Amino acid sequence: MSWGDDARQSSAALLTPDEMAEADRRTIASGTPGIVLMRRAGAAVARQAAVMLQQTGRAGRKVIILCGPGNNGGDGLIAARVLSGWGVPVQLHLLARLDALKGDAALATREWLGGGGEIAPFGDLTQLIGDLRSPECGLVIDALFGAGLSRALSGQAAELVSVVAASSCPVLAVDVPSGLDGATGTAEGPVMRADRTVTFARRKPGHLLLPGRELCGEAVVCDIGICSETISGLRPKTRLNAPAAWPRRLPQPGVMAHKYSRGSVLAVSGPYSMTGAIRLSAEAALRVGAGLVTVACDPSATAALVAHLTAVMLRPLRGEDDLAGLLEDQRLMAAVIGPGAGRGGADAGKLKARVLQLARARASARLGLVLDADALSVFEEAPDTLFQSLCERQQPAVLTPHAGEFRRLFAGLGGLDRLSAARAAAELSGAIIVSKGPDTVIAAPDGRTYINDNAPPCLATAGSGDVLAGTIAGLLAQGVAPFEAAAMGVHLHGAAGALCGPGMTAEDLLPALASALARLQAE
Repeated sequence: MSWGDDARQSSAALLTPDEMAEADRRTIASGTPGIVLMRRAGAAVARQAAVMLQQTGRAGRKVIILCGPGNNGGDGLIAARVLSGWGVPVQLHLLARLDALKGDAALATREWLGGGGEIAPFGDLTQLIGDLRSPECGLVIDALFGAGLSRALSGQAAELVSVVAASSCPVLAVDVPSGLDGATGTAEGPVMRADRTVTFARRKPGHLLLPGRELCGEAVVCDIGICSETISGLRPKTRLNAPAAWPRRLPQPGVMAHKYSRGSVLAVSGPYSMTGAIRLSAEAALRVGAGLVTVACDPSATAALVAHLTAVMLRPLRGEDDLAGLLEDQRLMAAVIGPGAGRGGADAGKLKARVLQLARARASARLGLVLDADALSVFEEAPDTLFQSLCERQQPAVLTPHAGEFRRLFAGLGGLDRLSAARAAAELSGAIIVSKGPDTVIAAPDGRTYINDNAPPCLATAGSGDVLAGTIAGLLAQGVAPFEAAAMGVHLHGAAGALCGPGMTAEDLLPALASALARLQAE
């Protein structure tokens, strides 16, 4: 499976704090002094501060800058010098002893003091509280701690978070809000809440993963001279899920295309009372370009399905040999099972058998497979049975659990952060994991991950996940590799939801899916 490392794809890379530190190190080693990078970063912070003051109608008011003892504080010191040079009133506080500062941060401090700048002691926070509440305060710059902080804020740093939160001043964070883990988007303790965050070269996973995304506010990426080749050389394993990150474009039919060349999908239905879910999946597969979709169902569900399906074909399963016969069709490229499949009582055993039959069928012929909803939940008590079959496949299946299904199927991963849990689940199951949510994570068994950020809240509605499962199956049928099909499907799903907007139902996603596909294909 190809990840790709050209400049276009590198632009979508998300760097962990360790990777960003290595990018800094390589850039410095290639001839750019660290203080130059710090000056560029500080100037970028100053520019964003000036923009925020203008946008909030606070131009001319004082900027209070809170600096920590490391390079993050050094960026804040540079920003103070630049803003002061522009005539912006600045009040700078340093959460460290001057003699404890080292390297570029110490040099930035000397430049600030040498230019006539002052450093106000934190001491008693009463005065700072008054300054923050004063109408003269226009903005707070949080340059206390960067993305690499691996412990909870405590002491005076934790108090500062509460003090700033109690004020009405907008907050501009440097790199990440202090207290936030840039690698995971989580916080062990108090964390600053920013209206905007300035970061450098590339975003970090913590800018996209919740709750980090909300705590960062608007994340603005600024260029400080770390080139794309340096980023590519790091071979980062995490990317923003967007067209620029994909190794290939969305599939489009050629002039000689016919329905079989565009791929055939098999959607396996459950009992008659639950047929709506698989209809959504089947129609979604058609909307994204599959040439032919067939719903296989129990005879009892035939009437319910016939009444609603038009372009989708129907094949009753009168015995399990019928499913085996369908799987022998060499034109079949992908299958989806789970939406409305039914896992109660006698249905559970039948569903397990069908899932395993699909997982093991035509493994050498690279049948694409999407397992969703009931097809996952039915294995909660014995997940290894499923994982063993999935690991034996020539190409990985795609599993699309929501948070509850993920917890139950991968019960041993509960202590991990969201990104690490998705990666561990992919490795354990041998499958592509689509860990669904407002910050959906798509993970491959080899550790590659996409983080999605375009899903609007209106997608949180019944049937939305069924549409996603069918969308991924439809892309698999057209020859898209499973990891890319999952990523494309998730992004298309979010784009369709954004077109629908408030009041959306899952049925509305189907025509919107076609519109979103057309727009993305045209880009």
